[in-house]
Amino acid sequence: MDELETVLIVDDIKMNQLIMSQCLKGLYHVRVAHSGHDCIRLANIDPQPDLILLDVVMPEFDGYQVCRHLKDDPNTSKIPIIFVTGKDTDDDEQYGLELGAVDYITKPIRPAIVKVRVSTHIQLKKQRDTLQYLALHDALTGLFNRYFLEECALQRIARFKRHDEPLSVVMFDVDNFKAINDTYGHDMGDLVLKSIAELLRKLTRKEDVVARIGGEEFVILMDCSLEVAATKTEKIRLALAESYPGALLVTASFGVATATKELMVFADLLKKADLAVYQAKANGKNQVVCADDAASTAK
Repeated sequence: MDELETVLIVDDIKMNQLIMSQCLKGLYHVRVAHSGHDCIRLANIDPQPDLILLDVVMPEFDGYQVCRHLKDDPNTSKIPIIFVTGKDTDDDEQYGLELGAVDYITKPIRPAIVKVRVSTHIQLKKQRDTLQYLALHDALTGLFNRYFLEECALQRIARFKRHDEPLSVVMFDVDNFKAINDTYGHDMGDLVLKSIAELLRKLTRKEDVVARIGGEEFVILMDCSLEVAATKTEKIRLALAESYPGALLVTASFGVATATKELMVFADLLKKADLAVYQAKANGKNQVVCADDAASTAK
């Protein structure tokens, strides 16, 4: 059963809160805020509301001010807001929409109208969320895709340049993956890839960026030094070799590279990690090679 979406009702008059809460009861999780400041606080608490019904006329901090604040904050800017107000002129509605609201409901509150408007904008938000998810994630594994990886890498490298914060790239390629597909079929190959993704979710930190960039190739961005990244990668390598997805022995060859003042372009950093993967394959597979070690071996 799908989890209910959350609607935050913001109104300083208890009767209005009660009417809207009753007409949405059982259809959504309903939260209530009694002021603009309370709305901002609740909008930043997980799980965030999927939609906000926001009164305009409130003391101290009115709905227009609250809307402007929420839209200026990246953490809350994408939450759809419907104004609920007695102000019913075209200018009032235009102003509210220009601030970023998605709709406008006039008082007195009519439960049937509230239900329809809320349902419409909840569905639109779900569609937008789905499209955004598909744009940033790999469809098979649920990991991030190459596009998101490259966007994050640009931000991390910029942070490295400004603050000299460490950044390492781990790239790995599943060993003998073609043989798995050829021998056991693509369903087994898909199972292996999904099992690897689940393993990576368990063994990486929230701040790590884990992506599948194509086929059997994966990349991890880590905010740590080459030595620390290599240690963490070795744990992943061992865990994979001991996981036996689909009762198969599955291993991978890993390459690790780190950003330096001479190496701050992500494409070059990724290529360096890829060369280390190639060296790991040449050395017999199922191992971790650091880019510096790979360069030395190549010489």
